[in-house]
Amino acid sequence: MRRQLPISAVIKQHFKEQSSIYLFVFVLFLMGVIFGAIIVNSMNASQKEDLYYYLNRFFGQVAEGKVASSAEMFQQSFSHNLKYLGLMWVLGISIIGLPVILVMLFIKGMVVGFTVGFLVNQLGLKGFLLSFISVLPQNILLIPAFIIMCSVAISFTLKIIKQLFVKRSNNLEAPFSLFARYAMIFIFIGALALAASGFEAYASPYLMKNVVELVSK
Repeated sequence: MRRQLPISAVIKQHFKEQSSIYLFVFVLFLMGVIFGAIIVNSMNASQKEDLYYYLNRFFGQVAEGKVASSAEMFQQSFSHNLKYLGLMWVLGISIIGLPVILVMLFIKGMVVGFTVGFLVNQLGLKGFLLSFISVLPQNILLIPAFIIMCSVAISFTLKIIKQLFVKRSNNLEAPFSLFARYAMIFIFIGALALAASGFEAYASPYLMKNVVELVSK
């Protein structure tokens, strides 16, 4: 009987075997972040003023407590993240969706880079503090979730292609086992998204209110 490896050993083996994919995905995400920051610098003064106007309105609403309830924010955040991650998961099964997965990850990085870049560009050190409080905490969980999901989707797609076109079955994993593991990873990713959305909905508004009051002084 084949000995069952502990979970820690399985995870370590997974990252070791897929290290090249994870490196590629991480670099792609980083390129998206850099591109998002570049977009901020390429905007003209009028565009920056318009965005800053809406940002100030949002700051005013946060300071006055005129934001959506925590429960509503949690539902919207979790629904958005789960749909985004779920689409990446489904595209991994479709095989032909591989380029779309890469584009989605790049866009995610670009949004993060643009958000942080714009806050820092307009508010300097205070903007960095605001982005540190409002953007970083949930993204500590979300960014790894997106990177893992993208990497696993790529790996799954490549394995499916191998199943379809490589006839030697002795070294290939059973399709059901392959799919079951892919589904389990998505459940784990969903748990990360759940935790991130919970922090974004219940902790971030309180932290942002304190920081916004500091920024407005």
